[in-house]
Amino acid sequence: MGDVVQMHFSTPDYVIFALLLVASTCIGLFYALSGGRQRTTQEFLLADRSMSCLPVSLSLLATFQSAVAILGVPSEIYTYGTQYWFLGVSYFLGLLVPAHVFIPVFYRLRLTSAYEYLELRFNKTVRIMGTVTFIFQMTMNDWCGVNVIHVGVTGFDLWGAVLAMGLVCTLYTTLGGLKAVIWTDVFQTIVMFAGQLAVIIVGAHQAGGMGEVWRKAINGSRIASLDLNPDPTERHTFWTLGVGGVFLMLALYGVNQAQVQRYLSSRTEREAVMSCYVVFPCQQVVLCLGCLMGLVMFARYGEDSPLDKGYVKTNDQMVLYFVMDVFRDLPGLPGLFVACLFSGALSTISSAFNSLATVTMEDLIKPYWPAMTEAKATLLSKGLAFAYGLVCLAMAYTASHMGSVLQAALSIFGMVGGPLLGLFCLGMFFPWANSTGAIVGLVAGLVMAFWIGIGHFVSRMAVPTTLPPIINSTAMPLPSNMTTAVMTTAVMTTLITLITAKPKPTGVQALYNLSYLWYSAHNSTTVVIVGLIVSLLTGPMKEKDLTPGTVYPVLGNLLFFLPECYREILYCPKAIDTHPYQMARKESNGVSHPKEEEKTEETEREKDEDEETATPQPSCRLAHTLQETAL
Repeated sequence: MGDVVQMHFSTPDYVIFALLLVASTCIGLFYALSGGRQRTTQEFLLADRSMSCLPVSLSLLATFQSAVAILGVPSEIYTYGTQYWFLGVSYFLGLLVPAHVFIPVFYRLRLTSAYEYLELRFNKTVRIMGTVTFIFQMTMNDWCGVNVIHVGVTGFDLWGAVLAMGLVCTLYTTLGGLKAVIWTDVFQTIVMFAGQLAVIIVGAHQAGGMGEVWRKAINGSRIASLDLNPDPTERHTFWTLGVGGVFLMLALYGVNQAQVQRYLSSRTEREAVMSCYVVFPCQQVVLCLGCLMGLVMFARYGEDSPLDKGYVKTNDQMVLYFVMDVFRDLPGLPGLFVACLFSGALSTISSAFNSLATVTMEDLIKPYWPAMTEAKATLLSKGLAFAYGLVCLAMAYTASHMGSVLQAALSIFGMVGGPLLGLFCLGMFFPWANSTGAIVGLVAGLVMAFWIGIGHFVSRMAVPTTLPPIINSTAMPLPSNMTTAVMTTAVMTTLITLITAKPKPTGVQALYNLSYLWYSAHNSTTVVIVGLIVSLLTGPMKEKDLTPGTVYPVLGNLLFFLPECYREILYCPKAIDTHPYQMARKESNGVSHPKEEEKTEETEREKDEDEETATPQPSCRLAHTLQETAL
């Protein structure tokens, strides 16, 4: 490349971008004025539990495929190579476990907020602590989601772009509720696919075709092979991405309120489970599109990147520069990609606004104002969604850039989402865990998370970092003079390794150098271990104190090879594997309670007489005597 490319929108670009904002607003207005007109909290927060599988799955995908991923993944591939591609391995367990463990528990309890589960399983204190932690997590994620849009590269005014996006998002979220959020996610997902495909097709054509793109990527050592290094301090390896990524996916698709709320909006439990299966191949396609875009970028610029030339200031701006460069002679297509980018940001922050309004209303307000009418509760929910929108707008405008947006976003999610995942796993998989163990475990997990996260940030600031060479590539020398090529490659690799080698961190420094993808696994494990130890020291929770349907018998299922008498100890009668969970009904005070059939005093007396004369059953058999209820 020669001179810097002039990065300014044309009239067709502005028209396409404006159409995105207008269409999103119209969807919100449509659902605000149709159906029940968002007059109840059930409709506003859960779309009347009427959504089908396809829109829910695309909404789940749109929440995951944020502006962070659209900008971050191509930049990651351009800089480090395709090692990040192996994150797709973690999607299998990361979606299979939520589909068959978390969704049945949440759906059959008929919850509105995922944190209602924590009160059913432990107590109100644990519920409030979980809610406050989630609010902090989602607020920080919103800040990352908006802060990545460095629209100065396109000639956009930063404040004008953020203001337009934030106001539109706040408007359709406040007016149309969850149903508007889900259907705008569907529309924005289509825009995201179109924008990325357009960049890949045009960019590959200009580079000489996909074959030429692949050849340049191999020659530039950007096609990474399988790295089985078990060192957890390595930034990206197969184990880091394939195993550490599973915990990241569980924290996102298993217990995150934004995703759980979509499961609960499904018409049936089967529809909710199917949405997880549908989103799996879509995620793989999205990951491949991001990786291909990064390879096309490398084919265009090679090692002579716009960042090195000073055309852009960060790696993440480089993607926008690349798009404007590729589309400079094609009016309208830059607007399509920026619309794609803003779609990712809109889908993420709209989901956050709605989920934040839900947990604030259900977990922090309703329990303390039980006499609030439905009309007032709905109006307050809309006000909360609007208020969270304004708060995130203010944060986005005042925030400054913090390194790679992809790593920053996933690091924050792992730091806070990991302890929340551990808290839910502690309650769902270990029936003897008590509320004291849950509180101490969550606090320990959060302390550990911020200790490692802040320590990592400080240690990186103290030592200047350089880009590591990618030596695990599949590049092969030409058949001619193979011996010389192999010897030269081996010598150069050894020299580079010796020059760039740093002493292996030990002790506390090793924790600070832990790969950001291990944060969720490390922090969730801390919560579970500390929680179990404290629970055993303070007295395990008794079987009679457990709410039916709040424990999943994972230990009894995993240890199927043990004799039944031992599995009885691990198996809880209040946990049901094949029978439906008892429903939970919502009291006026906003707290969920197990649903029981109304009984007369005479029926109660007959039951007491039967219990006196009946032969006691083993505890493991009681689970199968629970009455089935229709879903």
